[in-house]
Amino acid sequence: MTLTAVILTRDEERHIVRCLTSLAGVADRVLVVDSGSTDRTVEMARNMGVEVRENPWINYATQMNWGIDHVPEGTDWILRLDADEVITPELAQEIAAKLPGLQSEVDGVYVPRRMTFLGRPIRWGGLFPVRVLRLFRAGRGRCENRWMDEHILVDGATTEFTGEIVDDNHNSLNWWTHKHNTYASREVVDLLNLEYGFMPHETVADLKGGQQAAVKRWVKEKVYARLPGGLRAFLYFLYRYVFRLGFLDGKEGTAFHVLQGFWYRYLVDMKLHEVKTYMRRHEIDAVSAIRDVLGIDVKKTLSNDR
Repeated sequence: MTLTAVILTRDEERHIVRCLTSLAGVADRVLVVDSGSTDRTVEMARNMGVEVRENPWINYATQMNWGIDHVPEGTDWILRLDADEVITPELAQEIAAKLPGLQSEVDGVYVPRRMTFLGRPIRWGGLFPVRVLRLFRAGRGRCENRWMDEHILVDGATTEFTGEIVDDNHNSLNWWTHKHNTYASREVVDLLNLEYGFMPHETVADLKGGQQAAVKRWVKEKVYARLPGGLRAFLYFLYRYVFRLGFLDGKEGTAFHVLQGFWYRYLVDMKLHEVKTYMRRHEIDAVSAIRDVLGIDVKKTLSNDR
């Protein structure tokens, strides 16, 4: 059994060596797919002895699927990992012990993922650990065709490991807010697509097997998306910070829950309002308004999928 880790990068010199080091003894091969780094990411990855390929960026889903299509021949399993994530020793041991013995009908493995923010582990708010499908058989898994919150889809059975992946990003708060500003624009594309259907809609929200990701996506698409814009962001923050005890995460946790649980969600709602207002005023379709207001060319993705 051979395991290939696929890692997408752009300007990840702060994290890439730590990420690759955590994979030692876990992955037989590593494929780094870089989308135009201007720092030493590519050099550092190659110095670690891993394969690096370059591909222009459209969005995460298309880039991950490109990486899946270019794993080395003979790969049996694929591990999806972000450059700012690490495999814990417990998960490394579990992969080595359990993955080779999984029955042939098992196509994917869910693992717990935790997160730190400003150096502090986030333990409250009802968010972590989140169970994500990160291990899947080559040829049996693809990334959802979405602009935000992408998951791996498999047709066959799944199982769960208990060892964790840890997201521990060391970039500045300025970097974080800029990144989430772009995330908000991408999420608006998915929300508009739910309403107007201008591109294929793939989702884990079929509640198959009752997996956590499926339940969360179902709530997001069927409940949260139908609540009034702005109000839903405030209610979500109250749920996390008060009812799920997010205030127990300390100063850094408060910053995380306010910024990610309220500011980000409110920013999504206001960007959605901005695009819809633009559509009405200029009497144009959603795809054109997304291009004009958000600077995202959805047609690139549509043409790439053909």
